[in-house]
Amino acid sequence: MEGTRARTVLVTGVGGGGGRTTVAAATALAAARSGRRTLLLSAEDPALLGALFGTDGPIGADGAEAPREVAPGLLLSRVDSGADFRARAVALQERARSALDLLGAEPLDDDELAEPPGAEAFAMLRALRAAHDTHTHDMDAHGPVGEGPYDLVVADMPPVGRAVRTLALPEHTRRWLRRLLPPERQAARALRPVLAQLAGVPMPARSLYEAAERLDRELAAVQAVVESPGTTVRLVLEPGPAAVRALRAARAGLALHGLALDAVVANRLLPTASPDPWLAGLASRQQGALKELLGDCPAGSAAVCELPHLGREPQGPADLGELAERIPPPGPASGPASGPASGAPSDPMPGAAPSGDRAAGPWTVEDRLADEGVLLWRLPLPGAVRETLSLVRRGDEVVVTTGPFRRVLPLPAALRRCSVAGARLADGELTVRFEPEPGSWPERD
Repeated sequence: MEGTRARTVLVTGVGGGGGRTTVAAATALAAARSGRRTLLLSAEDPALLGALFGTDGPIGADGAEAPREVAPGLLLSRVDSGADFRARAVALQERARSALDLLGAEPLDDDELAEPPGAEAFAMLRALRAAHDTHTHDMDAHGPVGEGPYDLVVADMPPVGRAVRTLALPEHTRRWLRRLLPPERQAARALRPVLAQLAGVPMPARSLYEAAERLDRELAAVQAVVESPGTTVRLVLEPGPAAVRALRAARAGLALHGLALDAVVANRLLPTASPDPWLAGLASRQQGALKELLGDCPAGSAAVCELPHLGREPQGPADLGELAERIPPPGPASGPASGPASGAPSDPMPGAAPSGDRAAGPWTVEDRLADEGVLLWRLPLPGAVRETLSLVRRGDEVVVTTGPFRRVLPLPAALRRCSVAGARLADGELTVRFEPEPGSWPERD
């Protein structure tokens, strides 16, 4: 992933049916029209994608993953989690054929394999990684799809709760691997037979560690895409009281995981000048909720983009083009990825603050030992509320929960010799107070 300059925009939304796929397609089309080579990733129904882009027949109905050009400069790849799972399961059986033969087991055929729950998440993560891999080229009927990497990758993600859990999978899984198979234990593999005799149980085989290493490398590559400063999130919702509450929870969850929210898309806004009292009442309630949304996204945070209701479900290039004209395209990334949540892109969409809703990491530690005898750890959590926020320390880690979102954070080195003395949530920021443990810090003059 080093050196890649592609931006990534992850489009998610509040609830189902809010227009995530349409907004993702319009965002990708707007970028392509601005002259950037753009890839749209979507797991949506093939018929819906075909109708949206006005193609002959559904897109990706046969499970093919090769990108297909649907507009000048815009390629669409349908992520088929079922086909992805079956292909990988068959490949795994082939690699383990000798072991299966030894056990007398009969491999399963392709049509016998049904995708398990969670396959969609892994398929989307693999597609994101492949889109940023400059060493491979996807193939279509005419050969390689273009030259070099894409300028922008737009991913049509599931609703925000599932989207955050999907994007957190690489970090969580790598943590589990380190706990179950610590890398430092590999150094003792020469002593494994002796240790096995002393312990009375078989020790992990070398192949197990090698498989864990391969998986960790793959997960690290995906994590680099998710945590790149060139990756941002666009949240789609229909203005309403429930959407306002959901936006606050979503902003906190995204910030907790270091994901930058560059825009909130208020979708399907009704006309405000309707002579119909019923329709005018609905539009008035939408405008009231929109005012709250604007208040929750003040200057310096994510921009709010307003899209009108077309009076029908968007279909075909004309409808999609009308929406694309109203969506400012994301700017190109300014440089290579520099590590987890190291900052925001320098080119957010017009109206957004330079930093967006990103929890810049490593989160800041403020030294107040001289004046107050404490260290302060500041974690930006815009939208978090005290009633759904909890913080639990476990050794050198802290488990932070806000609403339905949870993350295990390693403590900065300076705080590992301290005890938690209290925490305070104010103005969208969680401040945790740490006091040095007696005897762990040198005396100050």
